[in-house]
Amino acid sequence: MNTKNTDPKVLLSTLWIVILFNMIIRDLHEFLREGYIEEMMSLRIPEENMLFYGFVAQVPILMILLSRTLKDKANKWFNTVAGLIASLGFLSTLPTADMDDVFFVIVENILLLIVLRIAWKLPIHTKNHQLQ
Repeated sequence: MNTKNTDPKVLLSTLWIVILFNMIIRDLHEFLREGYIEEMMSLRIPEENMLFYGFVAQVPILMILLSRTLKDKANKWFNTVAGLIASLGFLSTLPTADMDDVFFVIVENILLLIVLRIAWKLPIHTKNHQLQ
């Protein structure tokens, strides 16, 4: 896949869309497991956990827009922080993960590494000249 002529901001935004789809598909995929719905209905999930995972879910949604609109310097930092938050959120599910969950976490983290690589290759603008 040749991405040399692709605007890096468009590529970043698209990667965040792919990450979000992976999160959604991972959750939907769990519904196929026998007894999953009954198991979820019987759980008491603390509000703090719900807030944390709600926050993690908002990160890719927000980054779809921000990665297209932020200036390069801000884009580097927002993508870095967002990538770390998302990665920690994904990794926090591993203690109770089954094989397919581990697979999704691996894919999501590979995508996040690609996001970081692209974000840190964005040009740095200075007053007098541009460094690349």
